[in-house]
Amino acid sequence: MTSGDGFDFRQPFKSLPRVVTSPGIISDPDWDTRSDGDSVGSASSTERKIIVANFLPLNCARDEAGQLSFSLDDDALLVQLKHGFSNETDVVYVGSLKVQVDPSEQDQIAQKLLREYRCIPTFLPSDLQQQFYHGFCKQQLWPLFHYMLPICLDKGELFDRNLFQAYVRANKLFADKVMEAINTDDDYVWVHDYHLMLLPTFLRKRLHRIKLGFFLHSPFPSSEIYRTLPVRDEILKSLLNADLIGFQTFDYARHFLSCCSRLLGLHYESKRGYIGIEYFGRTVSLKILSVGVHVGRLESVLKLPATVSKVQEIEQKYKGKMLMLGVDDMDIFKGISLKLLGLELLLERNPKLREKVVLVQIINPARSTGKDVQEAVTETLSVAERINKKYGSSGYKPVVLIDHRIPFYEKIAFYAASDCCIVNAVRDGMNLVPYEYTVCRQGNEEIDKFRGLDKDTSHTSTLIVSEFVGCSPSLSGAFRVNPWSVDDVADALCHATDLTESEKRLRHEKHYRYVSTHDVAYWARSFAQDLERACKDHYSRRCWAIGFGLNFRVIALSPGFRKLSSEYFVSCYNKASRRAIFLDYDGTLVPQSSINKAPNAEVISILNTLCNDPKNNVFIVSGRGRDSLDEWFSPCEKLGIAAEHGYFVRWSKEAEWESSYPNPQREWKHIAEPVMQVYTETTDGSSIEPKESALVWHYLDADHDFGSCQAKELQDHLERVLSNEPVVVKCGHYIVEVKPQVYCLGCPEHFVISLPCWLHRALTEQLITHVQGVSKGLAVNKLIRALVNNGKAPDFLMCIGNDRSDEDMFESINGMTSNAAFSPAVPEVFACSVGQKPSKAKYYVDDTSEVIRLLKNVTRTSSQREDVSHGRVTFRDVLDFVE
Repeated sequence: MTSGDGFDFRQPFKSLPRVVTSPGIISDPDWDTRSDGDSVGSASSTERKIIVANFLPLNCARDEAGQLSFSLDDDALLVQLKHGFSNETDVVYVGSLKVQVDPSEQDQIAQKLLREYRCIPTFLPSDLQQQFYHGFCKQQLWPLFHYMLPICLDKGELFDRNLFQAYVRANKLFADKVMEAINTDDDYVWVHDYHLMLLPTFLRKRLHRIKLGFFLHSPFPSSEIYRTLPVRDEILKSLLNADLIGFQTFDYARHFLSCCSRLLGLHYESKRGYIGIEYFGRTVSLKILSVGVHVGRLESVLKLPATVSKVQEIEQKYKGKMLMLGVDDMDIFKGISLKLLGLELLLERNPKLREKVVLVQIINPARSTGKDVQEAVTETLSVAERINKKYGSSGYKPVVLIDHRIPFYEKIAFYAASDCCIVNAVRDGMNLVPYEYTVCRQGNEEIDKFRGLDKDTSHTSTLIVSEFVGCSPSLSGAFRVNPWSVDDVADALCHATDLTESEKRLRHEKHYRYVSTHDVAYWARSFAQDLERACKDHYSRRCWAIGFGLNFRVIALSPGFRKLSSEYFVSCYNKASRRAIFLDYDGTLVPQSSINKAPNAEVISILNTLCNDPKNNVFIVSGRGRDSLDEWFSPCEKLGIAAEHGYFVRWSKEAEWESSYPNPQREWKHIAEPVMQVYTETTDGSSIEPKESALVWHYLDADHDFGSCQAKELQDHLERVLSNEPVVVKCGHYIVEVKPQVYCLGCPEHFVISLPCWLHRALTEQLITHVQGVSKGLAVNKLIRALVNNGKAPDFLMCIGNDRSDEDMFESINGMTSNAAFSPAVPEVFACSVGQKPSKAKYYVDDTSEVIRLLKNVTRTSSQREDVSHGRVTFRDVLDFVE
């Protein structure tokens, strides 16, 4: 507020800053809410949307006196998207200007733009603007996103860390301006395009619950291309700090999901039509919808007398010829020269079309400078000159290049007068030229009257579109071409000249129906609705900020989830008279990354001390086989073990292994194992883990996409061949597991038994509540009920685990404590997750070392008691124990 940008913050805010940590309503303060409307922080009750882009939607010009004048650019997408919002919505723009402003003028211009256009300018120093926009954005990000790798080192295209630092600084300056625009918690921020991909991190760092959407207008490359970017992780993590990420096509979204999966190990799934990525407790939603055009704006320009007159002029000039049109920016990806080569081949193969076909190519000014742009200009002029020289005449030029800026109405006139439009880009994010052409070909009464058509006459249009352009999937009536194939382009041009009028009408009607209903207002409204849906549960979760710099992220957890206090835990432990302790092994007592999985001497000592306390019942609950666990924990005489997720249970070393389930039928393994073996042989990096009660197919070391595809196919295959066997097939974390079937009966005790198929069919549907496989949750349920039935109901329950299988334990314990299974006294429950992540547990600890420290703290109590019983304590020890 004291940055010196000159904004008027004297008016009070409508809403107080939200400082509570749980859901609730903050009433508005009783102060005067009148405002003159000049301040971005004015006390308005309308909904606010803050639109952030690299450039503001303004036309800027200097007069002869050097004074800057501004006007709103009605043709800018950022202005047109406002029509998708309600009239009460306050839209504020944040972006930079296309002209440099002297620092002495910045305050005055900022106030003027905010007051007149609701624009907040971000003033970037000229050197920073050069490095940020023309450097990192245009020389590194833009080519890479269009599948161009810096292979030729002599072109100076290698990654430059200094340019990236400029990109970081520029994004931070944009974030500062966005923070000035945000008024209340109800404001929505919508960030546009690849220039500001780090902005979500800077904004999320300052407002953990900010309502933030991001839309990428350019292509997103495949993971093989994107992973060459040295700062790939930083950009991906920043985008994931948004609540909603929008893409033009499914291909771009698929590439992004693949990058998140391969580079960050994230998982995604589709629910009710929405694709979501789970990212530290937050669900980041993906939106797939291409941008539309403002149909009303195009129709209004088409009605202008100057436009109608220009249409007449163009049609008169090219009367008797088929007029083809191309409208492209001058850059290396628009495929202008490839388009001309296609026309050259068409004229070479079809002499009858000479003097009959004209291609008017409108070239928009280049948005960047460089050697590649100059090469593209030179090549285009050279090819056009060759074609005109070879196939032209004194009154005929096959190629007409318009390489200077023309008024918008004139471009609209060419759209309306052209028989065919060709977009031949080798890679393009969206490209709205086909949409604009389709709307303009619909014409109006004035143009139809000039052409001698009545109002009931159907209109026609023909489109040739590159299959590498974002709008291609939505234009099913267009000729789709591979722009790299000159033959393909020439064939499409030839087909376009042969179309009948009825086919042209059908193609046009199909395109116009889509374009007119999926306009820019539809796109903006749909994105805003999905952003609102993605942010609806912001205040039902607790947010924790972790990470430094560009690795910053917010963890969203349930309100009751908190770190386990060692002091409180030890206090409850000391007060308890009967305790049940359930410990996972991998990732809990030993690190997940440990090469030597056997427990060390410290772990064995801690477990022995806990087991020697007569108040304790201690169990290791693991997915590992009983032979390995038996060998590792042989020094622990009193330790209970639940192996293979509880299929086998042993109460102590002297006790026999037992199972609540009948001896499994081994026949199904002879069916499942050969099937798994086939997928193992065809999936490099996969393996089979045989267990006594189950078979597990692992694909952690396989290619992620191929492994996931194979896992789904394997699951379907196994479910088909094992449909009559008493087993279940489940997909887990990089595994496909087949394990015995368990039927949970809806009886008061929730007793778990395994039933043969004939008895299952005899039972009523009301009796059986659900079918599932053996799990840690069922094992813990069984062990606790055994203690209760033996008169040893615990008043202290502790359960620690780190992965998805342990969530079954937490869910089971939570369910038992809530359904009066421990009546009349409910025990103190410590369900604890290893790692700060979404969990059904109530508590968490940071890592395995903290688990060990926690257990060592409580073992002191058990050791002191044991020493008291043997008379080996001092008077000071007794006082400490009593305390």
